[in-house]
Amino acid sequence: MTYETILYDVQENILTITLNRPERLNAFTDQMMREMVDAFDRADADDDVRAIIVTGAGRGFCAGADLSAGAKSFDPAREDRPEKRGAIRPDGTIDWSHESVRDGGGRLTLRIFECLKPVIAAVNGPAVGVGVTMQLPMDVRLASEDARFGFVFARRGIVAEACSSWFLPRVVGISQALEWAFSGRVFSAEEALQGGLVKKLYKRDELIPAARALAREIADNCAPVSVALLRQMMWRMLGADHPMEAHKIDSRAIFARGSSNDVKEGVTSFLEKRPAKFHDKVSKDMPPFFPWWQERKYS
Repeated sequence: MTYETILYDVQENILTITLNRPERLNAFTDQMMREMVDAFDRADADDDVRAIIVTGAGRGFCAGADLSAGAKSFDPAREDRPEKRGAIRPDGTIDWSHESVRDGGGRLTLRIFECLKPVIAAVNGPAVGVGVTMQLPMDVRLASEDARFGFVFARRGIVAEACSSWFLPRVVGISQALEWAFSGRVFSAEEALQGGLVKKLYKRDELIPAARALAREIADNCAPVSVALLRQMMWRMLGADHPMEAHKIDSRAIFARGSSNDVKEGVTSFLEKRPAKFHDKVSKDMPPFFPWWQERKYS
């Protein structure tokens, strides 16, 4: 796929995905959604990619959905979005299970959730609406001191999307999630830090170097297969109903990885006091029980 709304750049095992509509503060479109999903597909298939950074071009991260269609911006019956009308039956009723009902932000966040590489958000400026909800399945969120955030949906007459009713309470707690969602107000980077939405704040020119330093720490020192397993284990256990579910997966992973070349290298390099050189590939060396979760479909 040729990208027109994002930039895709891999350097030294770190992929940087840059939202690239700076003249519109990187406002989100269906095309951007498709390109980002493709970028994550591509990253998962590339063993040279060991960590991913997502940021925005220009002075903003993402200003939310593109509202250039005015009052009809969210209208599924818009003439320029024929793919959205497939859910409307001839008698005018709606097939709620139809593929075209699906929210584009949710398609993206579900793809990020499935990702096998660690994902770092480097929030370089305003991030509202889908500009903030797309960050929730990312593993670490770093922000510039002048970033702004807003779950503004109720002020636009819609609701939070992109699976954020699942992600946001898990990231910041139910009370904070509801306060931000109910008010729909735009808030500062400092409040985002205090509320647990972001991990740390940086001066604007220090943000990307800090994100790359974190990505570098992972890429240089950790086994990619271990990182891929850890990412899915942590996220999926958020919904488990008993720690026994974690024990099952932990045990399988330890059992499967215990005789791997990576473990031999990890232990040997530690004893020899040298950097480890891990060779197992995410593309072909994941343990046989992976993926262990049942297939989920939209219906």
